[in-house]
Amino acid sequence: MKNLVYLFSFFLLLFSCTEKQVPDPRPTELYFPPVTGSTWESSTPASLGWNTSEIASLKTLLEDGGTRAFIILKDGKIVMEEYFGTRLEISQPFDQNSLWYWASAGKTLTATLVGIAQEEGYLNIQNPSSDYLGKGWTSLSESQENEIKVWHQLTMTSGLDDGVGNRDDFSANNLKYLAEPGSRWAYHNAPYTLLDKVVEGSTGRSFPQYFNDKLASKIGMTGSWQRIDFNNVFFSNARSMARFGLLILANGEWDGNSVIKDKVYLQQMLSMSQNLNQGYGYLWWLNGSDTFMVPQVQVTLAGSYAPNAPSDMICGLGRDGQYVCVIPSQNMVLVRMGSNPDRNLVPITFLNDIWQVLRNILPSV
Repeated sequence: MKNLVYLFSFFLLLFSCTEKQVPDPRPTELYFPPVTGSTWESSTPASLGWNTSEIASLKTLLEDGGTRAFIILKDGKIVMEEYFGTRLEISQPFDQNSLWYWASAGKTLTATLVGIAQEEGYLNIQNPSSDYLGKGWTSLSESQENEIKVWHQLTMTSGLDDGVGNRDDFSANNLKYLAEPGSRWAYHNAPYTLLDKVVEGSTGRSFPQYFNDKLASKIGMTGSWQRIDFNNVFFSNARSMARFGLLILANGEWDGNSVIKDKVYLQQMLSMSQNLNQGYGYLWWLNGSDTFMVPQVQVTLAGSYAPNAPSDMICGLGRDGQYVCVIPSQNMVLVRMGSNPDRNLVPITFLNDIWQVLRNILPSV
């Protein structure tokens, strides 16, 4: 009996020691800049053990590629903040206060706001879009139109014809049936843009007002939505983009305040939403997928869109290379604003080139 007690005590001690040696899985505590003012704590690349000899190569790549603003946050603190060139419209140096367009990287803002509206009980993404847009928002029959849900707008699977003359035109006669909703992925701006009206129709507030009340003001973002032809485009400085990336990195929390309370929706937004384009969530691009698709072509490509980057990277990607990227494994946010570095509609190749250099800078990727 005494031997059994000793044996039990030995295993209990062994288990206890093993428990103490397990590393803490929680990420490093995040720093959040104040909601007002320009204060933002920083770290130096050298203090983080980065290979500083390669930073000049990164700056050259960025400047040669037409970059205007570039920010890297590590643990919420600014490690790199670089500005290049001028504000073209007034020929003044581009700086911390300069405004630039997000292009389709702003789709991530819309997806987030839809989730907040659902969280507050104004809408359900599994309901027909016509519940919030009214009947006749397309040229489809009533039964066909009712098959399109808000979820299909979020995932680019509405089945509406993206081969029309103007993919941005969301007037009813330009929204034509092509396929069963959910059966085809196509990067189609018109159904996406109408998510603004879904938010307005469900909340009873203007889209910019609801955005400012529920998101921008909570984390200190500044900027404005501007209508350009059919598109609703967000303009801001680079730090506002970085603030939004930090919110997503922090799982919807901001310095103890829960901005995105529905963590289930948040996880869905940042995960593969359908099997047609494995690299796409709810208007977010997901790295590390087995296959992915790109805008305007019905071709499935093998691998991920940025193989040099960490596989857990999620990004808002916009025309001319507007990037807001969140990398949980690095506790990092990357922001790039600027003109088109190449001839691609969404320059994912340039993002991959940035990460090729970053792999030589960061101690572990």
